[in-house]
Amino acid sequence: MNSTRLVVLIAVLILALGFTPALAASNPTECVTAYDANLDYFPAKVTAQVAEGFSVEYFNHYKVVTVQTPWPEAEAPLTYLLVQCGTPVPDDVAADAVIEVPVQRVISMSTSFLPHLDAQGVLDRIAAIDTVLYTSNPAVQTAVEEGSILQIGGGGSGQAVNVEQVIDLQPDLILTQRFFAGDADYPALQEAGLPTVLNADFLDTSPLGVAEWGKFLSLFFNTEALAETQFAEVKGRYDALQQQTESLTGRPTVFAGTPYDGTWYMPGGRSYLAQLLADAGADYLWADDPSTGSLFLDFETVFDRAAEANFWVNVNPYWASLADAEAEEPRYAGFAAFQNDQVYSNNARLNANGGSDYFETGYANPDLILADLVRIFHPDVLPDHELYFYKRISQ
Repeated sequence: MNSTRLVVLIAVLILALGFTPALAASNPTECVTAYDANLDYFPAKVTAQVAEGFSVEYFNHYKVVTVQTPWPEAEAPLTYLLVQCGTPVPDDVAADAVIEVPVQRVISMSTSFLPHLDAQGVLDRIAAIDTVLYTSNPAVQTAVEEGSILQIGGGGSGQAVNVEQVIDLQPDLILTQRFFAGDADYPALQEAGLPTVLNADFLDTSPLGVAEWGKFLSLFFNTEALAETQFAEVKGRYDALQQQTESLTGRPTVFAGTPYDGTWYMPGGRSYLAQLLADAGADYLWADDPSTGSLFLDFETVFDRAAEANFWVNVNPYWASLADAEAEEPRYAGFAAFQNDQVYSNNARLNANGGSDYFETGYANPDLILADLVRIFHPDVLPDHELYFYKRISQ
């Protein structure tokens, strides 16, 4: 048999079996109708390259997903069993929740999930969110207005989750977060027997690590191929920007934040923002601190170290001008960054309710945040870049 006839025969066999080459390389989009124990239903797989908070182990018809630290200071990981719809649930896997995939109806309780769900083409599967107040996604805003996406409280809404409403919605999956062990929403959803999964993207301290949680979300929708491609693109752009600053000799000094109720919550030296500042070619004045969270400082401590710093970033998002800052605290005018008009807020994309797209689109696309910071610290490196999340606070 010559090679041409062989290729044609293979093609005919593939079509006869109901597959196409494109589908053969993709994970199922619907339930399986004829289960084959020998078939790998997940040819498209993801691995966590940067993110430290989750891992996945693939089997022929199910996935075992582990969230290492589901909330701050959690004493044990959580395990989720994701079973391809139409295949048997294994009886020898211990799990905190069993979810059939691909999920068709999801409740999303954090704005940080929305860019990934949007990019993976499953935004139309959202049945409800916690609140529309803080999202910047126009499709979600419109869907809430039209009533196709409901608001159920909990999450960032400031209200307790409406468990009865959630039960009525009969979701296949509830994606939420738990910021401290005393949070009441997660136990309430669990006690109601609802399919609840904790996403701990906020505990990953590297910008790319946070962005890679898009792969975690893809596991529930069988959209791994899209998630892998999208993260590779984000990482490629981020790494290219970071490489442009590596050899720069002039690294400006920078500090961040503003006090709240008398305490200056300065990002630790191993925090998300500290990594961004380093990658943008700046010397963060608290880079020597090993903390991944915030430091609790007083004004005098910050002023002693940062009085002569070149830049001041991530300031109060509600300052419209430096006059607003000085009216709040006259001592701010003593910082060199204030005097030299080098004060920047990351609130250029703030919605009417105070929701910041920096924590939505930005968390999924840290290359956009990094580009802003490179433009601020080293304008000659990106002379044509227009600030996206950041804006200068001037007189």
